[in-house]
Amino acid sequence: MRFIATLALMLTGCLCNAQTFKANINDLGFMAGKWVVAHQWGDMEEYWGEPLGNNMISSYRCVKNGKILFYEFVVIEQTDSVPVMILRHFKPGNIAREDQEHPYNYPLVSLDKKKAVFESADLTVKLMYELISENKLDVTLEEKNKEGKIETTAFHYTRK
Repeated sequence: MRFIATLALMLTGCLCNAQTFKANINDLGFMAGKWVVAHQWGDMEEYWGEPLGNNMISSYRCVKNGKILFYEFVVIEQTDSVPVMILRHFKPGNIAREDQEHPYNYPLVSLDKKKAVFESADLTVKLMYELISENKLDVTLEEKNKEGKIETTAFHYTRK
C-alpha cells in the first residue's frame, strides 16, 4: 500500500511540473527577421515580425521553377501560460487548405535560450526553431507518417 501511495505522489509531482511550464511571447523575439533558403522543396522565404502586444506574425512562401507551390500565414498568440503557434496553408490563388474553423495549433512545449519547440496536441507534428547565429536560423519539422515513424526535414535559413 505504501508503494502505491509513493507512486501516486510521484506521478502527481510530475503532472504538476508539466503544468508549470510558462513562457512569454517576448522570449521568441530571436525568430524575428526575413529568412531565406534554397531547399529541395523550392526557394523559401519566411518573414517573422517582432513580438507586438500578445502576438507575432509570419508569412511564408515556397516557389519552385518560378511558380508558387504554397503559402503559409502563421500567428503565435500568447495564452495564459505559453505562446501557441496557429498555422494555416494556402494554395495558389490564396485558397486556404485548412477548414476555416480548424487551423493547425502548436503550443510551445520547450524554450531554451534561442531554441523554441512547438508541438501538436496529438504529438504527430513538432516544429523547432533554433537561432544558430545572428544570421542563421534552423527550422526542423518532425512529422509522424502513416506508419507512425518520424520523418525529419531540416531548413537552414539565412537572414536576408
